[in-house]
Amino acid sequence: MVEKPEASRSEILVRRFGVSAADEALHAWFVHDVLPLEAVLMQFLRNNWRNASEVEDLCQEIYLRAYEAAAANDIPERTKPFVFAVARNLLIDRVRRDQVVPIEAINDLDEIEVAADEPGPERSIVAKDELRRLSIALGKLPPRCREVVMLKRFEELTRQQIAERLGISEYTVAEYLAQGMWRLVDALYREPAGKGRS
Repeated sequence: MVEKPEASRSEILVRRFGVSAADEALHAWFVHDVLPLEAVLMQFLRNNWRNASEVEDLCQEIYLRAYEAAAANDIPERTKPFVFAVARNLLIDRVRRDQVVPIEAINDLDEIEVAADEPGPERSIVAKDELRRLSIALGKLPPRCREVVMLKRFEELTRQQIAERLGISEYTVAEYLAQGMWRLVDALYREPAGKGRS
């Protein structure tokens, strides 16, 4: 009778369950290094997550992510920082996910009480005053300078397009723009007369 050499534990696991030595090492790492961190991990989650009823589920998801990451890459040398990095990233992912409201979840947009983007009355008054001052300042610019500024800022033409349209050089366009913008800034933002600088 031929004697078979005794199979190692790893070989038995592979034959019986399809578990390799790497899987066994991963399992051992998880049981001996990760699971003992549960108390401190739960404390971290309780201190950093607003919904106490989700803490146990978060802990399980951290275990799953840590196990999968270690299986996909290598078992980390420093387990605790690795597990807490996984925990931190999970919390960040959850916060981001919770901030997004899928449009399908809202049946009637009128039911949502969201403040309108309309400015308040004081902002409207300030904006009207700024617009009035801008109109006056534009009116005081030399005609060609005003035309260049308006083509650039309101029609959003490039310097080259303005030069072609007006039949002037790009350098001249740049000069008109600089002159016009300085005059507008001066007219809109300088201190009113009578309030001299100290």
